[in-house]
Amino acid sequence: MPGIFLKAEWRKLILANYEIEENLLKKYLPAGTEIDTWNGRCYVSLVGFMFLNTKVKGVPIPFHRHFEEINLRFYVKRETANHGLKRGVVFIQEIVPKRAISLIANAVYNEPYVRMEMRHKQELQGDSITIQYGCKNGRWHQVETKALNTVVDFKPGSEEEFITEHYWGYTRTRKGQTQEYGVEHPSWKMYPVTEFRCDFDFGALYGCDFEGLSSRPPRSVFLAEGSEIVVRSGTQLK
Repeated sequence: MPGIFLKAEWRKLILANYEIEENLLKKYLPAGTEIDTWNGRCYVSLVGFMFLNTKVKGVPIPFHRHFEEINLRFYVKRETANHGLKRGVVFIQEIVPKRAISLIANAVYNEPYVRMEMRHKQELQGDSITIQYGCKNGRWHQVETKALNTVVDFKPGSEEEFITEHYWGYTRTRKGQTQEYGVEHPSWKMYPVTEFRCDFDFGALYGCDFEGLSSRPPRSVFLAEGSEIVVRSGTQLK
């Protein structure tokens, strides 16, 4: 088993899930993977969350332990002879506020990290919780949810399970090969979402393939509590 590269906590995850045409994603597929769908639907997810207590190979990086991330991702699967079906994610882009984080991720995993100015907000008001994440690229782009301040389990076989329980990451190396890495965390609990707002220019941030997402609502929105996570070192697929 590959060694541990990163330990952290992922907390208060907003997951806004948009149905999209499979053909738009095929050019982003790493070799050896195929698009994963739920009930015949293909998804991309806009995900905002807090990275907390971050350690790289057991060492905390000064001034880089706590920060926001916003990413756009889609879902893939890979059949293997020894481990059966592996379900994972591919990132279109990952936005962070710390330059060192983007440099490390790009160098080690060739993940599409970029640095932008970012901000977040968390408010408790009576029996509700409001979470907001934003990034600045010419203007501020923001995603926000309001939810009941109580956590619940998701149902087996549900959309929530499909979206949150993909435990592998796949990316293309600079030579066009595929790198696979494992992500470990327990099942997450959910806050029941009551309101959602999104002011994102998907075309400006992620390219013309995704500009249509700006003008329509997501099919579903989840707010997950999150947990401690482990990211394993990557291995190159043969």
